Amino acid sequence: MNNQGFFITIEGPEGAGKTTVMSDVVAQLKKEGYDIVSTREPGGIRISEHIREVILNNAYTEMDGRTEALLYAAARRQHLVEKIEPALNENKIVLCDRFIDASLAYQGHARGLGIDEVLSINEFAIGKLMPHLTLLFDLEPSVGLKRIAKHDEREKNRLDAESLAFHEAVREGYQEVVRRYPDRIHVVDASKSQEEVTEYVLNVLKNSLSSRMK
Repeated sequence: MNNQGFFITIEGPEGAGKTTVMSDVVAQLKKEGYDIVSTREPGGIRISEHIREVILNNAYTEMDGRTEALLYAAARRQHLVEKIEPALNENKIVLCDRFIDASLAYQGHARGLGIDEVLSINEFAIGKLMPHLTLLFDLEPSVGLKRIAKHDEREKNRLDAESLAFHEAVREGYQEVVRRYPDRIHVVDASKSQEEVTEYVLNVLKNSLSSRMK
């Protein structure tokens, strides 16, 4: 497959503010004329949104780690073939809230399934398609969980309810992913204000898009 578009993902632990910043960034880039498709994982299209409801349902506390990893991969596959690939083939910019790195950090490291094992599952799901650029919002887990507790309107899902130790392991997992893919992943200090993070992310994206168009 010869994609001509630009695939950008935003990653980070719970409460890092990536979804809010991404919304602001997408609005600004669209205003400036960029052809952007904004989406999320798990979800983005009908089938994957239904899988999301199962994965994140607070009632399913008995869910096995491997089941969780496989459900994420299944949702990712359908999302990829139905939304991401077609947009990239139309030379669009795809900005996705989470992708494969989340699985490596959450299920691979924090769940203890092994990053290589979860990578293998996802390579079957996505083939060779990887993001061109990933912005990783880095934040102390305790700070992120406090942010979540303060926002009543935010979706409180099954992963939010995990222990602080689990969320600390997620951050460790992301740090390992950064070590594996240093050329692709750009770390963002998510402890700063929303306005500061948004401005920083916009600058990074514009520079990356400008370089790619040269």
